[in-house]
Amino acid sequence: MVGGGQLSRMTHQAAIALGQTLRVLAVDPAESAALVAGDVRIGEHTDLAALTAFATGATVVTFDHEHVPTEHLEVLLAAGHRVAPGPSALVHAQDKLVLRRALAEAGEPQPAWAEVNSPADVAAFADERGWPVILKTPRGGYDGKGVFVVPDEATAADLLDRNGTLLAEQRVSMVRELAAQVARSPFGQVAVYPVVETVQRDGVCNEALAPAPGLSEERATAAQELAVRIADRLGVVGMLAVELFETADGILVNELAMRPHNSGHWTIDGAVTSQFEQHLRAVLDYPLGSTAMTAPVVVMANVLGGDAAAEDWAGPDLDERIHHFMAHWPDVKLHWYGKGERRGRKLGHVTARGEHLDEVRLRARAAARYLADGVIDPAFAFAPE
Repeated sequence: MVGGGQLSRMTHQAAIALGQTLRVLAVDPAESAALVAGDVRIGEHTDLAALTAFATGATVVTFDHEHVPTEHLEVLLAAGHRVAPGPSALVHAQDKLVLRRALAEAGEPQPAWAEVNSPADVAAFADERGWPVILKTPRGGYDGKGVFVVPDEATAADLLDRNGTLLAEQRVSMVRELAAQVARSPFGQVAVYPVVETVQRDGVCNEALAPAPGLSEERATAAQELAVRIADRLGVVGMLAVELFETADGILVNELAMRPHNSGHWTIDGAVTSQFEQHLRAVLDYPLGSTAMTAPVVVMANVLGGDAAAEDWAGPDLDERIHHFMAHWPDVKLHWYGKGERRGRKLGHVTARGEHLDEVRLRARAAARYLADGVIDPAFAFAPE
Protein backbone atom coordinates (compact mmCIF):
# COMPACT_ATOMS: atom_id res chain seq x y z
CA MET A 1 0.00 0.00 0.00
CA VAL A 2 1.43 3.34 -1.06
CA GLY A 3 1.13 5.75 1.84
CA GLY A 4 1.91 5.42 5.53
CA GLY A 5 -1.12 7.12 7.07
CA GLN A 6 -3.92 5.81 9.24
CA LEU A 7 -5.73 4.17 6.32
CA SER A 8 -2.66 2.05 5.68
CA ARG A 9 -2.35 1.33 9.41
CA MET A 10 -5.93 0.02 9.62
CA THR A 11 -5.50 -1.94 6.38
CA HIS A 12 -2.43 -3.57 7.94
CA GLN A 13 -4.58 -4.68 10.88
CA ALA A 14 -7.10 -6.26 8.50
CA ALA A 15 -4.32 -7.94 6.51
CA ILE A 16 -3.09 -9.81 9.60
CA ALA A 17 -6.43 -11.59 10.02
CA LEU A 18 -6.38 -12.61 6.34
CA GLY A 19 -2.89 -14.07 6.62
CA GLN A 20 -1.45 -11.35 4.42
CA THR A 21 1.60 -9.13 4.82
CA LEU A 22 1.13 -5.48 3.96
CA ARG A 23 4.20 -3.71 2.63
CA VAL A 24 3.97 0.03 3.26
CA LEU A 25 5.64 2.86 1.32
CA ALA A 26 6.02 5.66 3.86
CA VAL A 27 7.73 9.02 3.65
CA ASP A 28 8.84 8.90 7.28
CA PRO A 29 9.39 5.99 9.71
CA ALA A 30 7.29 7.89 12.27
CA GLU A 31 4.16 7.74 10.06
CA SER A 32 1.09 6.00 11.43
CA ALA A 33 1.40 2.74 9.47
CA ALA A 34 5.20 2.68 9.56
CA LEU A 35 5.04 2.43 13.34
CA VAL A 36 3.24 -0.93 13.23
CA ALA A 37 3.83 -2.67 9.88
CA GLY A 38 6.61 -5.24 9.55
CA ASP A 39 7.58 -4.44 5.97
CA VAL A 40 8.14 -0.69 5.60
CA ARG A 41 9.96 0.99 2.72
CA ILE A 42 10.89 4.65 3.04
CA GLY A 43 10.41 6.70 -0.11
CA GLU A 44 8.39 9.34 -1.90
CA HIS A 45 5.29 8.38 -3.87
CA THR A 46 6.46 10.78 -6.59
CA ASP A 47 9.76 8.89 -7.03
CA LEU A 48 9.39 6.35 -9.85
CA ALA A 49 12.50 4.42 -8.80
CA ALA A 50 11.19 4.12 -5.25
CA LEU A 51 7.77 3.00 -6.53
CA THR A 52 9.32 0.39 -8.83
CA ALA A 53 11.48 -1.07 -6.08
CA PHE A 54 8.49 -1.02 -3.73
CA ALA A 55 6.27 -2.88 -6.22
CA THR A 56 8.81 -5.58 -6.98
CA GLY A 57 7.69 -8.88 -5.50
CA ALA A 58 4.28 -7.61 -4.38
CA THR A 59 1.09 -9.40 -5.39
CA VAL A 60 -0.69 -6.10 -5.96
CA VAL A 61 -0.04 -2.41 -5.37
CA THR A 62 -2.82 -0.30 -3.86
CA PHE A 63 -3.10 3.09 -2.14
CA ASP A 64 -4.09 4.99 0.97
CA HIS A 65 -4.13 8.28 -0.99
CA GLU A 66 -4.59 9.40 -4.60
CA HIS A 67 -1.41 11.42 -5.09
CA VAL A 68 0.81 9.01 -7.04
CA PRO A 69 1.47 10.49 -10.51
CA THR A 70 -0.69 8.75 -13.11
CA GLU A 71 2.25 8.37 -15.50
CA HIS A 72 4.23 6.48 -12.83
CA LEU A 73 1.40 3.99 -12.43
CA GLU A 74 1.32 3.46 -16.19
CA VAL A 75 5.02 2.57 -16.04
CA LEU A 76 4.34 0.04 -13.25
CA LEU A 77 1.58 -1.55 -15.32
CA ALA A 78 3.78 -1.73 -18.40
CA ALA A 79 6.44 -3.48 -16.32
CA GLY A 80 3.94 -6.18 -15.34
CA HIS A 81 2.99 -5.05 -11.84
CA ARG A 82 -0.64 -5.34 -10.74
CA VAL A 83 -2.09 -1.99 -9.67
CA ALA A 84 -5.53 -1.73 -8.04
CA PRO A 85 -7.28 0.45 -8.79
CA GLY A 86 -5.56 0.95 -12.12
CA PRO A 87 -4.45 4.38 -13.31
CA SER A 88 -7.31 4.72 -15.82
CA ALA A 89 -9.75 4.43 -12.91
CA LEU A 90 -7.73 6.24 -10.25
CA VAL A 91 -7.31 9.37 -12.35
CA HIS A 92 -11.00 10.12 -11.74
CA ALA A 93 -10.26 10.44 -8.02
CA GLN A 94 -7.03 12.34 -8.71
CA ASP A 95 -8.35 14.94 -11.14
CA LYS A 96 -11.70 16.60 -10.51
CA LEU A 97 -12.00 17.86 -14.09
CA VAL A 98 -11.51 14.34 -15.43
CA LEU A 99 -14.23 13.17 -13.05
CA ARG A 100 -16.66 15.91 -14.05
CA ARG A 101 -16.22 15.12 -17.76
CA ALA A 102 -16.77 11.40 -17.16
CA LEU A 103 -19.92 11.98 -15.12
CA ALA A 104 -21.26 14.35 -17.78
CA GLU A 105 -20.63 11.79 -20.50
CA ALA A 106 -22.41 9.13 -18.44
CA GLY A 107 -25.34 11.44 -17.64
CA GLU A 108 -24.88 11.09 -13.88
CA PRO A 109 -26.14 13.80 -11.50
CA GLN A 110 -23.61 16.41 -10.45
CA PRO A 111 -23.46 20.16 -9.73
CA ALA A 112 -23.25 22.55 -12.67
CA TRP A 113 -19.55 23.05 -13.44
CA ALA A 114 -17.03 24.53 -15.86
CA GLU A 115 -13.29 24.54 -16.44
CA VAL A 116 -12.08 28.10 -15.89
CA ASN A 117 -8.80 29.67 -16.96
CA SER A 118 -9.49 33.39 -16.49
CA PRO A 119 -11.53 35.76 -14.31
CA ALA A 120 -13.80 36.30 -17.31
CA ASP A 121 -14.54 32.56 -17.38
CA VAL A 122 -15.54 32.67 -13.71
CA ALA A 123 -17.66 35.78 -14.22
CA ALA A 124 -19.46 34.16 -17.15
CA PHE A 125 -20.17 31.08 -15.04
CA ALA A 126 -21.42 33.24 -12.16
CA ASP A 127 -23.66 35.23 -14.50
CA GLU A 128 -25.41 31.97 -15.29
CA ARG A 129 -25.25 30.22 -11.90
CA GLY A 130 -24.89 33.06 -9.39
CA TRP A 131 -22.33 34.20 -6.84
CA PRO A 132 -20.67 32.90 -4.76
CA VAL A 133 -18.96 30.29 -6.93
CA ILE A 134 -17.07 27.25 -5.64
CA LEU A 135 -13.57 27.04 -7.13
CA LYS A 136 -11.48 23.88 -6.71
CA THR A 137 -7.96 22.94 -7.66
CA PRO A 138 -8.32 19.97 -10.04
CA ARG A 139 -5.61 17.96 -8.26
CA GLY A 140 -4.17 17.66 -4.79
CA GLY A 141 -7.01 18.83 -2.57
CA TYR A 142 -8.33 16.86 0.40
CA ASP A 143 -10.06 17.54 3.74
CA GLY A 144 -11.31 20.87 2.47
CA LYS A 145 -7.94 21.96 1.08
CA GLY A 146 -8.02 23.34 -2.46
CA VAL A 147 -11.70 24.32 -2.17
CA PHE A 148 -12.64 28.02 -2.14
CA VAL A 149 -15.94 29.87 -1.79
CA VAL A 150 -15.45 32.84 -4.14
CA PRO A 151 -17.68 35.91 -3.80
CA ASP A 152 -16.41 38.00 -6.72
CA GLU A 153 -14.23 38.23 -9.82
CA ALA A 154 -11.29 39.85 -8.00
CA THR A 155 -11.01 36.92 -5.60
CA ALA A 156 -11.22 34.51 -8.52
CA ALA A 157 -8.43 36.39 -10.31
CA ASP A 158 -6.12 35.98 -7.32
CA LEU A 159 -6.82 32.24 -7.08
CA LEU A 160 -6.29 31.70 -10.80
CA ASP A 161 -3.03 33.62 -10.64
CA ARG A 162 -1.79 31.33 -7.85
CA ASN A 163 -3.22 28.02 -9.06
CA GLY A 164 -3.77 28.17 -12.82
CA THR A 165 -6.72 26.27 -14.30
CA LEU A 166 -9.51 25.65 -11.79
CA LEU A 167 -12.83 23.83 -11.61
CA ALA A 168 -15.83 26.10 -11.06
CA GLU A 169 -18.95 24.60 -9.50
CA GLN A 170 -22.33 25.98 -8.63
CA ARG A 171 -22.79 26.36 -4.89
CA VAL A 172 -25.34 23.69 -4.14
CA SER A 173 -28.23 24.32 -1.78
CA MET A 174 -27.96 21.01 0.00
CA VAL A 175 -29.82 19.28 2.78
CA ARG A 176 -26.71 17.39 3.96
CA GLU A 177 -23.74 15.34 2.77
CA LEU A 178 -23.93 11.60 2.23
CA ALA A 179 -21.48 8.89 1.25
CA ALA A 180 -22.11 5.64 -0.60
CA GLN A 181 -19.39 2.99 -0.49
CA VAL A 182 -19.03 0.01 -2.76
CA ALA A 183 -16.31 -2.60 -3.15
CA ARG A 184 -15.64 -4.10 -6.58
CA SER A 185 -13.47 -7.08 -7.50
CA PRO A 186 -11.52 -7.49 -10.76
CA PHE A 187 -14.24 -9.64 -12.32
CA GLY A 188 -17.04 -7.29 -11.28
CA GLN A 189 -18.44 -8.67 -8.03
CA VAL A 190 -19.73 -5.78 -5.91
CA ALA A 191 -20.62 -5.34 -2.24
CA VAL A 192 -22.50 -2.21 -1.17
CA TYR A 193 -22.56 -0.66 2.30
CA PRO A 194 -25.46 1.28 3.80
CA VAL A 195 -25.47 4.96 2.81
CA VAL A 196 -24.19 7.17 5.63
CA GLU A 197 -24.55 10.82 6.52
CA THR A 198 -21.26 12.64 6.98
CA VAL A 199 -21.00 15.73 9.17
CA GLN A 200 -18.18 18.13 8.27
CA ARG A 201 -16.39 20.68 10.42
CA ASP A 202 -14.00 23.12 8.73
CA GLY A 203 -13.92 20.87 5.67
CA VAL A 204 -12.97 17.78 7.71
CA CYS A 205 -15.26 14.83 8.37
CA ASN A 206 -16.34 15.02 12.01
CA GLU A 207 -18.96 12.27 12.22
CA ALA A 208 -20.45 9.48 10.14
CA LEU A 209 -23.98 8.31 10.96
CA ALA A 210 -24.93 4.84 9.74
CA PRO A 211 -27.39 4.38 8.25
CA ALA A 212 -28.10 7.96 7.15
CA PRO A 213 -30.99 9.00 9.42
CA GLY A 214 -34.29 9.76 7.73
CA LEU A 215 -33.05 8.79 4.28
CA SER A 216 -35.84 7.18 2.30
CA GLU A 217 -35.32 3.65 1.04
CA GLU A 218 -35.83 4.92 -2.51
CA ARG A 219 -33.12 7.57 -2.22
CA ALA A 220 -30.73 5.23 -0.40
CA THR A 221 -31.12 2.64 -3.15
CA ALA A 222 -30.58 5.30 -5.80
CA ALA A 223 -27.32 6.35 -4.11
CA GLN A 224 -26.11 2.76 -3.90
CA GLU A 225 -27.00 2.06 -7.52
CA LEU A 226 -25.20 5.25 -8.55
CA ALA A 227 -22.05 4.08 -6.74
CA VAL A 228 -22.21 0.69 -8.44
CA ARG A 229 -22.67 2.28 -11.88
CA ILE A 230 -19.65 4.51 -11.35
CA ALA A 231 -17.51 1.63 -10.10
CA ASP A 232 -18.45 -0.50 -13.11
CA ARG A 233 -18.08 2.26 -15.68
CA LEU A 234 -14.64 3.29 -14.42
CA GLY A 235 -13.42 -0.25 -13.79
CA VAL A 236 -12.67 0.35 -10.12
CA VAL A 237 -10.96 -2.46 -8.19
CA GLY A 238 -11.09 -2.07 -4.42
CA MET A 239 -13.15 0.31 -2.30
CA LEU A 240 -14.92 3.27 -3.87
CA ALA A 241 -16.44 6.05 -1.78
CA VAL A 242 -18.84 8.35 -3.62
CA GLU A 243 -19.27 11.60 -1.72
CA LEU A 244 -22.74 13.02 -2.34
CA PHE A 245 -24.75 16.17 -1.82
CA GLU A 246 -28.37 15.53 -0.91
CA THR A 247 -30.66 18.28 -2.18
CA ALA A 248 -34.41 18.75 -2.05
CA ASP A 249 -34.61 17.23 -5.53
CA GLY A 250 -32.22 14.29 -5.19
CA ILE A 251 -28.52 13.46 -4.94
CA LEU A 252 -25.47 14.90 -6.72
CA VAL A 253 -21.94 13.50 -6.95
CA ASN A 254 -19.36 15.63 -5.18
CA GLU A 255 -16.09 13.66 -5.31
CA LEU A 256 -14.70 10.11 -5.39
CA ALA A 257 -12.15 8.26 -3.29
CA MET A 258 -10.80 4.91 -4.56
CA ARG A 259 -9.52 3.52 -1.27
CA PRO A 260 -10.82 3.08 2.26
CA HIS A 261 -12.42 6.35 3.30
CA ASN A 262 -13.20 8.26 6.49
CA SER A 263 -16.92 7.78 5.88
CA GLY A 264 -16.40 4.01 6.27
CA HIS A 265 -14.39 3.84 9.50
CA TRP A 266 -17.58 2.85 11.30
CA THR A 267 -17.47 -0.51 9.49
CA ILE A 268 -14.61 -1.81 11.67
CA ASP A 269 -17.00 -2.24 14.59
CA GLY A 270 -20.33 -1.67 12.88
CA ALA A 271 -20.33 -4.06 9.91
CA VAL A 272 -19.65 -7.76 9.47
CA THR A 273 -16.81 -6.93 7.06
CA SER A 274 -14.82 -3.74 7.57
CA GLN A 275 -14.00 -1.54 4.60
CA PHE A 276 -10.32 -2.36 5.15
CA GLU A 277 -10.81 -6.11 4.94
CA GLN A 278 -13.16 -5.57 2.00
CA HIS A 279 -10.56 -3.50 0.15
CA LEU A 280 -8.02 -6.29 0.56
CA ARG A 281 -10.51 -8.93 -0.55
CA ALA A 282 -11.27 -6.90 -3.66
CA VAL A 283 -7.70 -6.11 -4.75
CA LEU A 284 -6.62 -9.70 -4.07
CA ASP A 285 -9.63 -11.00 -6.03
CA TYR A 286 -11.12 -12.87 -3.08
CA PRO A 287 -14.90 -13.23 -2.70
CA LEU A 288 -16.30 -10.12 -1.00
CA GLY A 289 -17.68 -10.16 2.53
CA SER A 290 -21.05 -9.31 4.05
CA THR A 291 -21.78 -5.61 4.55
CA ALA A 292 -24.57 -6.20 7.09
CA MET A 293 -24.56 -3.89 10.10
CA THR A 294 -23.85 -5.30 13.57
CA ALA A 295 -26.28 -2.87 15.27
CA PRO A 296 -29.29 -0.82 14.17
CA VAL A 297 -27.33 2.45 14.56
CA VAL A 298 -23.59 3.10 14.40
CA VAL A 299 -21.89 6.48 14.86
CA MET A 300 -18.23 7.19 14.15
CA ALA A 301 -16.72 10.38 15.56
CA ASN A 302 -13.25 11.57 14.60
CA VAL A 303 -10.93 12.67 17.36
CA LEU A 304 -9.50 15.92 16.00
CA GLY A 305 -6.65 17.56 17.88
CA GLY A 306 -8.12 20.06 20.33
CA ASP A 307 -7.12 21.82 23.55
CA ALA A 308 -4.91 18.92 24.62
CA ALA A 309 -2.69 19.56 21.58
CA ALA A 310 -1.63 22.99 22.88
CA GLU A 311 2.00 23.36 23.98
CA ASP A 312 0.93 24.79 27.34
CA TRP A 313 -1.63 22.03 27.97
CA ALA A 314 -1.79 21.32 31.72
CA GLY A 315 -4.62 18.79 31.71
CA PRO A 316 -4.51 14.99 31.68
CA ASP A 317 -1.98 13.47 29.31
CA LEU A 318 -2.98 11.07 26.53
CA ASP A 319 -2.56 7.90 28.57
CA GLU A 320 -4.69 9.32 31.36
CA ARG A 321 -7.35 10.49 28.91
CA ILE A 322 -7.53 7.05 27.31
CA HIS A 323 -7.74 5.46 30.76
CA HIS A 324 -10.70 7.65 31.77
CA PHE A 325 -12.30 7.23 28.34
CA MET A 326 -12.30 3.46 28.80
CA ALA A 327 -13.75 3.73 32.28
CA HIS A 328 -16.47 6.19 31.35
CA TRP A 329 -17.55 4.67 28.01
CA PRO A 330 -16.69 0.95 28.15
CA ASP A 331 -18.90 0.17 25.16
CA VAL A 332 -17.36 2.81 22.84
CA LYS A 333 -14.50 1.51 20.68
CA LEU A 334 -11.31 3.52 20.25
CA HIS A 335 -8.97 3.48 17.24
CA TRP A 336 -5.85 5.60 17.84
CA TYR A 337 -3.51 6.38 14.95
CA GLY A 338 -0.21 6.90 16.78
CA LYS A 339 0.27 10.47 15.58
CA GLY A 340 1.70 13.43 17.44
CA GLU A 341 -1.05 15.70 18.75
CA ARG A 342 -1.71 18.86 16.75
CA ARG A 343 -4.81 21.04 16.69
CA GLY A 344 -7.22 19.94 13.95
CA ARG A 345 -5.25 16.79 13.10
CA LYS A 346 -7.05 13.44 12.80
CA LEU A 347 -5.66 11.59 15.80
CA GLY A 348 -8.09 8.68 15.90
CA HIS A 349 -11.75 7.85 15.92
CA VAL A 350 -14.35 6.32 18.22
CA THR A 351 -17.33 4.17 17.33
CA ALA A 352 -20.55 3.74 19.32
CA ARG A 353 -23.37 1.31 18.58
CA GLY A 354 -26.95 0.96 19.75
CA GLU A 355 -30.61 1.24 18.87
CA HIS A 356 -31.37 4.96 19.17
CA LEU A 357 -29.48 7.58 17.16
CA ASP A 358 -29.61 10.41 19.71
CA GLU A 359 -28.20 8.28 22.51
CA VAL A 360 -25.55 6.59 20.36
CA ARG A 361 -24.43 9.90 18.88
CA LEU A 362 -24.25 11.43 22.35
CA ARG A 363 -21.80 8.77 23.51
CA ALA A 364 -19.62 9.04 20.40
CA ARG A 365 -19.47 12.84 20.58
CA ALA A 366 -18.76 12.90 24.29
CA ALA A 367 -15.98 10.34 24.03
CA ALA A 368 -14.32 12.05 21.06
CA ARG A 369 -14.46 15.44 22.74
CA TYR A 370 -12.96 14.13 25.96
CA LEU A 371 -10.05 12.53 24.10
CA ALA A 372 -9.41 15.79 22.22
CA ASP A 373 -10.00 18.34 25.00
CA GLY A 374 -9.71 16.44 28.28
CA VAL A 375 -13.08 17.65 29.51
CA ILE A 376 -16.58 16.25 29.58
CA ASP A 377 -19.09 18.79 28.32
CA PRO A 378 -22.10 18.71 30.68
CA ALA A 379 -24.35 18.58 27.61
CA PHE A 380 -22.73 15.27 26.71
CA ALA A 381 -22.30 13.83 30.19
CA PHE A 382 -23.55 10.28 29.85
CA ALA A 383 -22.28 7.15 31.54
CA PRO A 384 -23.83 3.77 30.75
CA GLU A 385 -25.37 1.97 33.71
